[in-house]
Amino acid sequence: MNTPQIPSPTSRLAFRLMTADDLDDMAGLLGDPAVMRYYPSPKTRAEALAWIEWNQRLYREHGYGLWVVTLLDTGEFVGDCGLTPQEIEGVVELEVGYHVRTDLQGLGYATEAAAACRDYARDVLGAERLIAIIRPDNRPSQRVAEKIGLPLERMAMSRSGLPVQVHATAF
Repeated sequence: MNTPQIPSPTSRLAFRLMTADDLDDMAGLLGDPAVMRYYPSPKTRAEALAWIEWNQRLYREHGYGLWVVTLLDTGEFVGDCGLTPQEIEGVVELEVGYHVRTDLQGLGYATEAAAACRDYARDVLGAERLIAIIRPDNRPSQRVAEKIGLPLERMAMSRSGLPVQVHATAF
């Protein structure tokens, strides 16, 4: 069992472990059709709870997962961001992922949070490589990946059979 840790706060954002108390916020985030427009469908409340439980399992098994992101000054919920093991074309790699509330998109929060998670992967976990798996039509997430130093590496097929871009960097 790994002791879960969190990335250090940024100038505007703080990270914390996801708990069942976050269900309302996570159900709102993952159930928002705008946030989930590049996924097969928005998540139900039950699926949002399963998302929280999946991250809690990742914390126990790996010491990391997706963390809740809040505004440093107010504690207001922003979204989630973190690191997860993801299988792409038969290989499990460390992925950075992020979701930001629709009304807070375009303010640089995803880039700021993802950069903190990239640094955490490199400096704390000692990861040798980091990827982001992104749908080809998801330009906002592609820009975040590029801004944090994960250029497009290749096209691939997701486990669900959807075409995706793999953005990657080696440390």
